[in-house]
Amino acid sequence: MNVIEIVKSIVLGIIQGITEWLPISSTGHLILFDNIWPMASSPEFFEVFKVVIQFGSILAVLVLFFHKLNPFSPRKSRREKRDTYNLWKKVIVGCIPIIIVGLPLDMVLEDYLSGVYVIAATLILYGIAFIVIESRNRRPSMRSLEDLTYKAAFFIGCFQVLAAIPGTSRSGATILGAVLLGCSRYVASEFSFFLAVPVMAGASGLKLIKYFLKVGMFSGSEWILLTVGTLVSFLVSILAIRLLLSYIRKHDFKVFGVYRILLGIVVIVYFGFLA
Repeated sequence: MNVIEIVKSIVLGIIQGITEWLPISSTGHLILFDNIWPMASSPEFFEVFKVVIQFGSILAVLVLFFHKLNPFSPRKSRREKRDTYNLWKKVIVGCIPIIIVGLPLDMVLEDYLSGVYVIAATLILYGIAFIVIESRNRRPSMRSLEDLTYKAAFFIGCFQVLAAIPGTSRSGATILGAVLLGCSRYVASEFSFFLAVPVMAGASGLKLIKYFLKVGMFSGSEWILLTVGTLVSFLVSILAIRLLLSYIRKHDFKVFGVYRILLGIVVIVYFGFLA
């Protein structure tokens, strides 16, 4: 096992853990990193690697929000259990658009829109959108997950479909959509986290099946890389989620919009003139 490849796996796990939950595009960052310092493994393995390490991020959500997401908790009252069931129903409703449109679209767009300039364009476009939307200073009408309507959950899921284009950011699209629909930043972020669990688990599972049918089982070294990347993604995700929820209690998302614009410009300059 090449130590350098393990280091790359660790770095990719860190990138995944941070960028999955911040609205700055995890896939975009992973693709950019691979363009600068690619893994020595096959392109097919990297495609499955950057999706499978999302399991670590999913596990972080389940660990941090286990009580809130568990409808069977003996510490919950009957009303709290009912609210938890309703939350999961809203998550299911939010997943309908990605199941019907997003997954088939992702399979088509993945091979054609993973270029660095597409990523740069979507980084800048959604960066501007965050700044513009956050400048409206509109009072949210949905300040808790109980206030979140099924209609809003469905349309947040529609925004999630936009993440099929690399560089968009799944969390970015859903948070942006939720804020536009009247959710508070905190509710938008939490629902984005919960919506990610079935979506990312399904995407990872499909990617694994596709890889096994096309290539076969992973080698021993590939299993090590996947395990390391997933573990690092889990640990970093826990920290990133806590920091984000703490940050948005007093701040808005404009800083992420500025970051996206600056990164998009850097990508264009680097790959257009320096690479």
